Amino acid sequence: QVQVVESGGGLVQPGGSLRLSCAASGSLFSFRINTMAWYRQAPGKQRELLASISAIGGTTNYIDSVKGRFTISRDNAKDTMYLQMDSLAPEDTAVYYCNTANQLYRWGQGTRVTVSA
Repeated sequence: QVQVVESGGGLVQPGGSLRLSCAASGSLFSFRINTMAWYRQAPGKQRELLASISAIGGTTNYIDSVKGRFTISRDNAKDTMYLQMDSLAPEDTAVYYCNTANQLYRWGQGTRVTVSA
């Protein structure tokens, strides 16, 4: 079983940037062969999938609201996935999680991102 730990969140002003990390441990073969994804859950809303990246990183997909502002990447040698978030807006405030695209792993604690002046 793979365990994931998200980090890198914090308080940032509108227009700012953050880089989130998702570190995997356990069955790393599983991490390296799965399409991975970032999700977020804003207060009072359901968790949503933001972006996904194929096993070797060749294919990425984003929801419209983050396209052009967020960049998903992975380093399988480090068993880590990243989310570079630029031009952050208050509506990006949420707890951010990582998992496979089909949610195979147990959810981590997430990392909180707050965008506020």
